Amino acid sequence: MWSCNSVRNPIVPGAIITKRGVGGVDATLYKQLVGCLMYLTVTRPDLMFVVCLIARFMADPKEEHMLIAKRVLRYLKGTLDFGVFYERSAVMKLVGYTDGDYARDVDDRKSTSGYVFLLNEAAVCWSSRKQDIVTLSSTEAEYVAATSAACHSVWLTGMLQELEFLDEPCSNILCDNSSTIKLSRNPVMHRRTKHIDVRY
Repeated sequence: MWSCNSVRNPIVPGAIITKRGVGGVDATLYKQLVGCLMYLTVTRPDLMFVVCLIARFMADPKEEHMLIAKRVLRYLKGTLDFGVFYERSAVMKLVGYTDGDYARDVDDRKSTSGYVFLLNEAAVCWSSRKQDIVTLSSTEAEYVAATSAACHSVWLTGMLQELEFLDEPCSNILCDNSSTIKLSRNPVMHRRTKHIDVRY
């Protein structure tokens, strides 16, 4: 792979990946590769989504999954100098960003939640994982993602305050879904959101 050409992103935008596929590959090699990529996600938040995605297929990897894993290696070749850089500052500000896709997994129609927390514009905590439930709307998928981020924000704020890195709690968790924002500001019971109130 050292002589391969680099690519601009770790996965083709909008790619739909399924467990149904053709041509099995060496499962041990696939697991080793995905395991190494998981290790890299500790310092590379840009890999989190795609590594979470390809890790779902470790039980029975297909050629398509191995090609995506190799594409991540090609992406890494072109981004060897990427990393997280922290600067000293008198004022520390924690901001969270969250997103969720709706029913992207075609095998079980579960959504994926993701969040990242930035401390003075540098990532300090990030996650990407498949949701435990099947959501019924994009609003619900985003709300579940925002709930996960809010819970993590409480823990992260407490830890940073105990270490005296942070004076005030995380005041902003940003989301790109206007319906989710409205629901979180005013959790009114509607027919379409009644089940969300029970769970979240």
